[in-house]
Formats: sequence, C-alpha cells, structure tokens
Amino acid sequence: MDNQRNLILAVVLSAILLFGWDFVMRSYFPEPEVDPTVAASEGVPGAVGDGVNVGGDAVAGAQLVDVETALATTERVEIDAPEIIGSINLAGARIDDIELKSHRKTVEEDSGPVQLMAPRGTADQHFARFDWVGEGVTVPDAQTVWTAEGGELTQDSPVRLSWDNGEGQVFTQTISIDDAYMLTVEQGVTNNAEGTIALTPRGLINRDSRNADQSNFNVHSGPIAVSDGTVDFSWDYDEIDEEGGRVDMAGQVGWIGFTDIYWMSALIPETDDTRALFTSVGPQTYAAVVLYNAVNVPSGETVTRTTRLFAGAKESAVLDEYEAQGVERFGLAIDWGWFRWIAWPMWQVLIWLFGLVGNFGLAIIGLTLIIRLVLFPVAQKQFHSMAQMRAVQPKMKALQERYKDDKPKLQQEMAKLYKEEKVNPLAGCLPIFIQIPIFFALYKVLRLAIEMRHEPFYGWIRDLSAPDPATILNLFGLLPFDPPGFLAIGVLAVLLGFTMWLQFKLNPAAMDPMQQQIFMIMPWVLMFVMAPFAAGLLLYWISNNVLTLAQQKYLYSRNPQLREQMLKEKEEKARAAEREKAAE
Repeated sequence: MDNQRNLILAVVLSAILLFGWDFVMRSYFPEPEVDPTVAASEGVPGAVGDGVNVGGDAVAGAQLVDVETALATTERVEIDAPEIIGSINLAGARIDDIELKSHRKTVEEDSGPVQLMAPRGTADQHFARFDWVGEGVTVPDAQTVWTAEGGELTQDSPVRLSWDNGEGQVFTQTISIDDAYMLTVEQGVTNNAEGTIALTPRGLINRDSRNADQSNFNVHSGPIAVSDGTVDFSWDYDEIDEEGGRVDMAGQVGWIGFTDIYWMSALIPETDDTRALFTSVGPQTYAAVVLYNAVNVPSGETVTRTTRLFAGAKESAVLDEYEAQGVERFGLAIDWGWFRWIAWPMWQVLIWLFGLVGNFGLAIIGLTLIIRLVLFPVAQKQFHSMAQMRAVQPKMKALQERYKDDKPKLQQEMAKLYKEEKVNPLAGCLPIFIQIPIFFALYKVLRLAIEMRHEPFYGWIRDLSAPDPATILNLFGLLPFDPPGFLAIGVLAVLLGFTMWLQFKLNPAAMDPMQQQIFMIMPWVLMFVMAPFAAGLLLYWISNNVLTLAQQKYLYSRNPQLREQMLKEKEEKARAAEREKAAE
C-alpha cells in the first residue's frame, strides 16, 4: 500500500513539474509581442534630441513602416563589404541598414540575410548615429541631411560625409569598414569662424527592445558594456526604466552597446576621455551613448574623434581577433557564464571536430566520445567503489538490524566499517559532480555558438540549435500545428528517455522500493523536460547514454562478481515481493 501511495505521489509531482514548468515559462518569460506602434525619439537626457519620427510626423502613435518603404524614402550611401551589405541614411547620417551576408533569417535557404540594423520607425528599429553636442553653435542633428563623397562604402573605399552649418563650421564623418563587422567613424569639425567653440563629440546606438531576444537567468540579452576591464551583464532593458530611464556606467568604459544571443552592436571609443550611459528614449526604445569630453576648437583648426562601431554576428574567432587588436575583453561578449573555463576549450574541440567531419551532429558525437574517454578512469573508480559497497552490504545489514533503535551508534559503527573495509560511500557520486559542469558548459556552447545556428544533422534535423521539429502530437510534422512546449515530444526526446531507462535498468537495483519507482519514472520525466531544448543538446545526451551503456557492459565484464551479486539481489527481491503478494 505504501508503495502504491509513493508511486501516485511521484506521478503527481512529475505532472506538477511538467505543467508548472510550462506555466512559469509562459508567465514569467513570455515571448515578446510586437507593438503596432513605436515611439522613436532619439533624445538623450541632458543632450540633444529631435522628437520626430522617420516620416516627419509626431512621434506619439507613429505607425510602423516596413523596411523596404523606409529605405526607399531617403537618400542613401550603399554599403557592400565582405560580410555586410546595406546603406547609410544621409538624413542624420544614420547607419541604419545592415544585413549580414553569411547569416540567413531562417533555416530556409531562400529566407534572405539577417537584418541586424533597420531604419527608425520600423518594427526592427536599430541604428547608430554620430554627432556633436554644443551650446552657442549650430550642430548637426537627427534631421540634418549630409553630403556624401566617395560613392559606395566598401572595404577598400571609405566614404566621407560633410555638412556646413553656414556659420563657419564644417562637420565631417569619414566612415570605413573592414572585412568583417567593424566600421570606423572619424568625426571631425573645422572651425573657420572667429573665436573658439566648445563641442562634445557623441556616438549612440538606438534600438527597440521589442525585437530583442529574451534575457533569462542563463543567457544574457540586452545592454552590455565593459567597465574597468570587466564585462557588465547586469542590466536588462526594463531595469533601465526602473532606474529612472538612465544608467551611467561607472569607471572607464572600453565599449558599450546591445547584445542578443547571436548578434551585437557596440560602440568602441578611441580614447579614455569618455563617459558612457544607457538611456530610455521612448516606450521600449533605448540608446547606448558614448560622450567624449568637451573639446575646444580654435579658429582655423580641426578636431577629430574616432569611434569604432561593431555591428554583426558574435562569431567567437572574429571577436577574439578584435580583442587581439586591442578591443578590451571583446571575446567575453559571448556570455559563457561560470563554466567558461570548460565551455571555451570544449567549443574549440567542437570546432576542430567539425572541420574534420563536416557535420556538427557528428562533431557533437565525437566530442561526447572524447569526454567519455577522459572520464573513463573516474568511471572505473566508481565501479570499484560500487563493488566494494556491494561486498560490505551483508555487514551493513547486520549493523542496521543490531542498532536499528540507536541511530547515533549505527552511524558510528557504519563509519568504522567503512574505514576498516577502506570503502568511500561518496566515491560513486564523483562522476555525477563532474558531469554537471560539463553538461551546463555544453548547454552554453550549443545555445550561444552562432557557428552551429542552422547547422543540420541528418534527416529531419535541419537545425541543431533549435528543438526537434518532428513531434509525436503533430505526427512528426505531418499535421500543420505546433504542440505546446511541454508536449512537443520529438523523436530525440523519446530516444533520450529510452536510453536513460536502459541505463537505469543496467545499474544495480536500488534497495529502497521508492527509489526504484523514482528511477523508473525519472527517464520519462526528463523526456518531457528536455524536449524543448536544442536538438544538439539532446543528441549529446543520447550519445552519452549509449556510450555509458557500452561502458557499463564493459566494466561488468571486467567485474563479473559484481554482476552476479546484482543478479542474485534482484532474484531475492523478486522472491520477497512474491511472498508479500502471497501473504496479502
């Protein structure tokens, strides 16, 4: 009766876990909804703003326009670099049209390149702008129409923008681009008037948070900066609003911007005479701002400031190369987390394997094999410890019977027995403790590594970074609907549950009937829990389970006495269960 009650309790708790997980994710981590309107003010508290949307209408309630319409209504300078294609809006000198040639929107081959930056007033609003702030002098603003020299912006041909305020000052922007995702903007002002003027150079990135990836406890998405040599992941978009709409970064800022899981835009100032901040500039619209110290420009002289703009994919090798070129801590823009010391080497091995086999799924299986080989000595130690524990079980049972009414004495005698027999009861837990950081590190790698995005395996697995699309409830894709997350049980999730069940069956049976029931249910609970995770992660776990089964078979063959003892105990338990049933 107790066993039945415990089984029912375990089933109820499992159901609560499954349905509760889905409820919590939908309630506290909902997918972002795109608002039909957007407020696109660029104003920065304490600086200069224009309060006018792209079409020239009032900001409040401005209707969204599509990207194609926005691009067609303004005069532009084309961009065509090895990794970037797009254009610069001469109105405001906004860099607001950036597409990434090497990354497409969806897994479909004809889905087109990812639109990283888009014009103001669109659903994907995200752009950069460079200007000057000053008193007593007319400076270019978000509506200023600049004049372009140099034609198309390419890796080999920079573009020069200029604007004359009619008061003796000429403002310029010389923009160049490299072979990856870095633009360099040299802001200049020449004072041809009498007297000295004072100006503050400024660069800003403006973006709408409604098109941003969701940030959670494990993966950061949102404002990001390097302050005093440390990457600051501590701010979310809503936290900027909670701080009154402005967060000034403390210390010396190496770079500042916004990150998604795979993409990032960041300003990298040339000199240390800067301050940086995040600010809210409208409903769900934010800016990352770099302000240089004010400069005096005497009559007849020119002053320049250079700022780099990263606008691209967070490819590990590219970020590391920029860091080698002097961009402080740029490789850590990928949020590897606490297990970076495992995740980063693991990623390097995975990339190396991918180069050998040409398939990320096979590379994941190869990585799993390497991990199992590295941990094999630990597994042997675990089996040795398990054999020792099995050998002393008769003595343990005798002690439990003798001191069943004296728990302190029982613990004392058990410790003495372990010492005499040289048994460590915790040795069998060591592989579990080692596997935990490895698993989370691999989860980080497969979740964050853009190089695996849209990478196929075989058959129906077209994207290892996405969940298994072939779920049972939609007949493996034949029915045109997507089941809820906690019911989206795919082929890989079923294989995961089955291989884990086999693994538990091969292990020595637990002495406690309740533990046996939990071990029988756990694989199927994990099947539901893991189903929404990336297919690559499930592939790793399935491969790990299969290799563990093979390892257990091998170790049992090397320790036949353990296998015989285990079978004998199972037979004794079966006979005891039959006697209990007959007694009822």
